[in-house]
Amino acid sequence: MNVRLVYMTAGTMAEAKAIGHLLVQADLAACVNILSPMTLLYVWEGDLQEDTEVVVIAKTTTEQVPHLIREVKKAHSYDCPCILTLPVDGGNPEFLQWIASEVHS
Repeated sequence: MNVRLVYMTAGTMAEAKAIGHLLVQADLAACVNILSPMTLLYVWEGDLQEDTEVVVIAKTTTEQVPHLIREVKKAHSYDCPCILTLPVDGGNPEFLQWIASEVHS
Protein backbone atom coordinates (compact mmCIF):
# COMPACT_ATOMS: atom_id res chain seq x y z
CA MET A 1 0.00 0.00 0.00
CA ASN A 2 1.40 3.35 -1.03
CA VAL A 3 0.29 6.02 1.43
CA ARG A 4 1.20 9.66 0.84
CA LEU A 5 0.98 12.80 2.91
CA VAL A 6 0.09 15.86 0.86
CA TYR A 7 1.29 19.14 2.37
CA MET A 8 -0.56 22.23 1.19
CA THR A 9 -1.11 25.80 2.31
CA ALA A 10 -4.15 28.04 2.06
CA GLY A 11 -4.64 31.74 2.58
CA THR A 12 -7.48 31.44 5.10
CA MET A 13 -9.04 28.94 7.48
CA ALA A 14 -12.25 29.04 5.42
CA GLU A 15 -10.35 28.07 2.26
CA ALA A 16 -8.45 25.31 4.09
CA LYS A 17 -11.70 23.86 5.44
CA ALA A 18 -13.37 24.05 2.03
CA ILE A 19 -10.45 22.17 0.44
CA GLY A 20 -10.46 19.62 3.28
CA HIS A 21 -14.19 18.98 2.93
CA LEU A 22 -13.83 18.64 -0.83
CA LEU A 23 -11.03 16.07 -0.57
CA VAL A 24 -12.67 13.91 2.11
CA GLN A 25 -16.14 14.00 0.54
CA ALA A 26 -14.69 13.07 -2.88
CA ASP A 27 -12.80 10.12 -1.32
CA LEU A 28 -9.50 11.68 -2.41
CA ALA A 29 -8.21 11.79 1.18
CA ALA A 30 -8.99 9.65 4.21
CA CYS A 31 -8.61 12.66 6.48
CA VAL A 32 -7.22 16.16 6.50
CA ASN A 33 -5.39 18.00 9.29
CA ILE A 34 -5.60 21.78 9.37
CA LEU A 35 -3.01 23.76 11.35
CA SER A 36 -3.30 27.49 11.87
CA PRO A 37 -1.80 29.98 11.98
CA MET A 38 1.55 29.41 10.34
CA THR A 39 4.04 32.23 9.84
CA LEU A 40 5.37 32.44 6.30
CA LEU A 41 8.65 34.19 5.42
CA TYR A 42 9.62 34.68 1.79
CA VAL A 43 11.22 37.14 -0.61
CA TRP A 44 8.95 38.83 -3.14
CA GLU A 45 10.28 41.38 -5.61
CA GLY A 46 13.46 41.73 -3.55
CA ASP A 47 11.77 42.40 -0.21
CA LEU A 48 11.44 40.06 2.76
CA GLN A 49 7.75 39.38 3.40
CA GLU A 50 6.06 37.98 6.51
CA ASP A 51 2.51 36.65 6.32
CA THR A 52 0.32 33.96 7.81
CA GLU A 53 -1.15 30.94 6.08
CA VAL A 54 -3.00 27.79 7.05
CA VAL A 55 -1.35 24.36 6.65
CA VAL A 56 -3.43 21.52 5.21
CA ILE A 57 -2.11 17.94 5.41
CA ALA A 58 -4.08 15.27 3.57
CA LYS A 59 -3.60 11.52 3.97
CA THR A 60 -4.14 9.69 0.70
CA THR A 61 -2.75 7.00 -1.61
CA THR A 62 -0.21 7.34 -4.41
CA GLU A 63 -2.89 6.51 -6.97
CA GLN A 64 -5.09 9.41 -5.91
CA VAL A 65 -2.37 12.10 -5.80
CA PRO A 66 -2.85 13.34 -9.41
CA HIS A 67 -6.63 13.60 -8.91
CA LEU A 68 -6.17 15.32 -5.54
CA ILE A 69 -3.76 17.87 -7.04
CA ARG A 70 -6.15 18.59 -9.92
CA GLU A 71 -9.08 19.22 -7.55
CA VAL A 72 -7.05 21.38 -5.16
CA LYS A 73 -5.79 23.54 -8.04
CA LYS A 74 -9.37 24.07 -9.26
CA ALA A 75 -10.61 25.03 -5.78
CA HIS A 76 -7.62 27.08 -4.61
CA SER A 77 -7.45 30.88 -4.68
CA TYR A 78 -3.70 30.97 -5.45
CA ASP A 79 -2.47 30.91 -9.05
CA CYS A 80 0.29 28.48 -8.04
CA PRO A 81 -0.65 26.76 -4.76
CA CYS A 82 1.89 24.93 -2.64
CA ILE A 83 1.11 21.21 -3.02
CA LEU A 84 3.87 18.76 -2.03
CA THR A 85 3.64 14.99 -1.65
CA LEU A 86 5.65 13.03 0.88
CA PRO A 87 5.97 9.23 0.88
CA VAL A 88 5.05 7.35 4.03
CA ASP A 89 7.65 4.65 4.70
CA GLY A 90 5.86 3.04 7.63
CA GLY A 91 3.58 3.49 10.58
CA ASN A 92 0.72 1.81 12.39
CA PRO A 93 -0.38 -0.92 9.92
CA GLU A 94 -4.02 -0.61 10.96
CA PHE A 95 -3.97 3.15 10.38
CA LEU A 96 -2.29 2.77 6.99
CA GLN A 97 -4.91 0.19 6.02
CA TRP A 98 -7.67 2.55 7.15
CA ILE A 99 -6.32 5.28 4.85
CA ALA A 100 -6.29 2.84 1.93
CA SER A 101 -9.85 1.71 2.70
CA GLU A 102 -11.19 5.28 2.84
CA VAL A 103 -9.59 6.55 -0.38
CA HIS A 104 -11.28 5.27 -3.53
CA SER A 105 -10.38 5.34 -7.20
